[in-house]
Amino acid sequence: MKRLLLVVVAVLSMAMSFAGNEEMSSVDSANAYNMAVNPVKLAEYLELSSDQIEAVKDIHSYFCADMLNASCSNGEERNYMIKDALDRDLTYMSFILTKDQYDKYLRVLNATFTNRGLRR
Repeated sequence: MKRLLLVVVAVLSMAMSFAGNEEMSSVDSANAYNMAVNPVKLAEYLELSSDQIEAVKDIHSYFCADMLNASCSNGEERNYMIKDALDRDLTYMSFILTKDQYDKYLRVLNATFTNRGLRR
């Protein structure tokens, strides 16, 4: 009887630990697609004017929404949605930012993608 009880406890413990790991990995995966940044720090780093700050906030909020939508899709569709969101973001930012600001923004975006494991 003791053996049966120990086997049941061991099986339940293993099942719970696997379920917990799956839940954590999906949460970590969803967090990787959250592209929210501190707009004040971004504005300081890029040395934005007051008009640029508002435009960059709006463009970046659309980019964040697109990336969160991409996190809900799977496989090839996800890759397409990320590429589409990134292309749209960079196109809009190229109209708003100067060349130096745009280069800095590219570095920030590249570092963000690399740190979150989205760059392959």
